[in-house]
Amino acid sequence: MELTAETGFKKPFKIIEPSKGLFQLELGGVWQSRELLYFLIWRDVLTRYKQTAIGAAWVVLQPLITMILFTLVFSRLAKIPSDGIPYPVFAFTALLPWSYFAQALARTSNSVVGSSNLVTKIYFPRLLIPLAASLAPVVDLIFSFLILLVLMVWFKIVPTWGLLALPLFLGLTIMTALAVGLWSSALNVKYRDVGSIIPFLTQIWMYASPIAYPVSLVPEKWRLLYSLNPMVGVIEGFRWALLGNKSPDFMVMAVSATVVTFLLAGGVIYFKKMEQTFADVI
Repeated sequence: MELTAETGFKKPFKIIEPSKGLFQLELGGVWQSRELLYFLIWRDVLTRYKQTAIGAAWVVLQPLITMILFTLVFSRLAKIPSDGIPYPVFAFTALLPWSYFAQALARTSNSVVGSSNLVTKIYFPRLLIPLAASLAPVVDLIFSFLILLVLMVWFKIVPTWGLLALPLFLGLTIMTALAVGLWSSALNVKYRDVGSIIPFLTQIWMYASPIAYPVSLVPEKWRLLYSLNPMVGVIEGFRWALLGNKSPDFMVMAVSATVVTFLLAGGVIYFKKMEQTFADVI
């Protein structure tokens, strides 16, 4: 506290110090700054659609075109099974969480570097930046979900009670994108080539996930190792919740969810440790 010359009253001030200790995460500051989080998300959404010719239609066209290509190549030519589900719906249901994940990861990885003007000028919880970048693409996911509903009506697929679990798998999808994004965004501040590597890794990751093919094609002896890919549990969960043709492999989903939990916890710790140097390095 300090005395002012004009009034003689004490003027409050706050001393900002780096967090001490590995687990001093100060997550309460993120909650206190939730209004700023809202404006960061809104800024990202407006930036995405500003000065675009077709606006939100492009969000729908990307997974739709990918679905058509997958249907032609993997279903018609390669004869990949789809667990008794019409292949267009089978593929598009998986592309919903995947398209969100790919967009969120790309935005989150470059979020801190892209906000260098904020990081170097004012103080606020830096964790808000990747958090906003990972939440903004949910708007795109909602638009794509409407197309899936049209496909389900066209192929006469009626949702089951598993639909009630969809918010849980949506939350798991957001956690997965944020978990990986926290690591990549912190690393990208110091090593700028991380931003160039992420798109390449995302392409490989897509074919290592059960988007064009079902998990049942993976041999049983490799399934546990395969489920270490966190997107496996996410995609399986979406298919079960929306299509509900059979009970999912809960072991696969549990392993994937566990991996996401550890990735997210480690990502938050690593990000908080590295953020002390952001303003100097960026």
